Amino acid sequence: MAGETTGRTAAVPFRQFVLKVHSRCNLACTYCYIYAGPDHTWRRRPRIVPPATVRQTALRIAEHARTHRLREVRIDLHGGEPLLTGPAPLLDQAAAVRAALPPGCTADFAVQTNGTLLTRSAIDALGTAGFRIGLSLDGGTPGLNRRRIDHAGRPSWPAAARAAGLLHDRPDTYAGILCTIDVTTDPAEVYRSLCALDPPMLDFLLPHANWSSPPPGTPASLLPQPPAGGTPTSLRSPYGDWLCTVFDLWWDGGAGPRVRVFTEILGLLLGRPSSSEAVGLSPVVALIVDTDGAIEQVDSLKSAYEGAAATGLDVFRHSFDDALAHPGMAARRAGRDGLAAACRNCALVDVCGGGNYAHRYRADSGGFRNPSVYCADLERLIRHIATRLAAAVPLN
Repeated sequence: MAGETTGRTAAVPFRQFVLKVHSRCNLACTYCYIYAGPDHTWRRRPRIVPPATVRQTALRIAEHARTHRLREVRIDLHGGEPLLTGPAPLLDQAAAVRAALPPGCTADFAVQTNGTLLTRSAIDALGTAGFRIGLSLDGGTPGLNRRRIDHAGRPSWPAAARAAGLLHDRPDTYAGILCTIDVTTDPAEVYRSLCALDPPMLDFLLPHANWSSPPPGTPASLLPQPPAGGTPTSLRSPYGDWLCTVFDLWWDGGAGPRVRVFTEILGLLLGRPSSSEAVGLSPVVALIVDTDGAIEQVDSLKSAYEGAAATGLDVFRHSFDDALAHPGMAARRAGRDGLAAACRNCALVDVCGGGNYAHRYRADSGGFRNPSVYCADLERLIRHIATRLAAAVPLN
């Protein structure tokens, strides 16, 4: 029921629903945490979501909206690569959800794509239906996208660059670019090359890693043990340094796209709530529905171990309120109470929020109840941004 609590944490209803429309991808990115990671559940699922699963999912979304009197929901169509189906099924899926929603509730639709199958006609069709389209790139040059290859080893950049140009011509439809950080690259080159594509928004993502599977470029020998108190400041922070370089370029540059990770941290420093699981203590408001109708937690958990995102629930037998009560969902919205002692006692906890939940995992110690494996990087970045912000706008 609306307002139900789990422990001491309010069961905030889901407002974002990520629907997997295709379980395969036409690329074989070398760092992909889904297809090159420890979880192989995608192999056992339908390649394309069946229409009956779409209809049932739409009914569950509508049920949740009525129960919690939601005025709007966000629907993200993902894969794999969602455009492997072409745009027509995506339009049908959006129509099914809109038809099911109760009066007074609207849906915003987005699709995240690698861009290789994006055409002008697809953009026109999706844009006319109210979709926003996000693009995934590692930078704005062929060399920076060398890890994004197809299954035959061919580069995806020519097709992705064409997609970026097409989206640039449709600013009403263009959501922005997601970029997973390669710490071996020059951050200035990555940032400037992406800015040259003129996206409305950039988001730099830390590679999904954890204490048992360390971040690329950070050998296990350099990782300290998750501490009993304080933060692991002994670890040099290559990702923090990388992001600080980009922040200075962005902050000093004036004009430029919004960079989500930076605006999130700035907002938190100014006392605003977060809207991302990457930082802050705001409760989880998103879930996944896979192509077989399974209700799952966020995909990033699949970087930890096989089945980490599973709930045992599905849209045919369970409501999304059942998912709200799932222990895994509850753990991810427990806020400060769900953090390791080191995090609860940290001066930066309200801003950092413990970092991404998936990045806290350690197989032999505490499960997900550890500081983030990127703790030192997050501390480096947050303190740097706070210093730059205080110089411009004194903080009380």
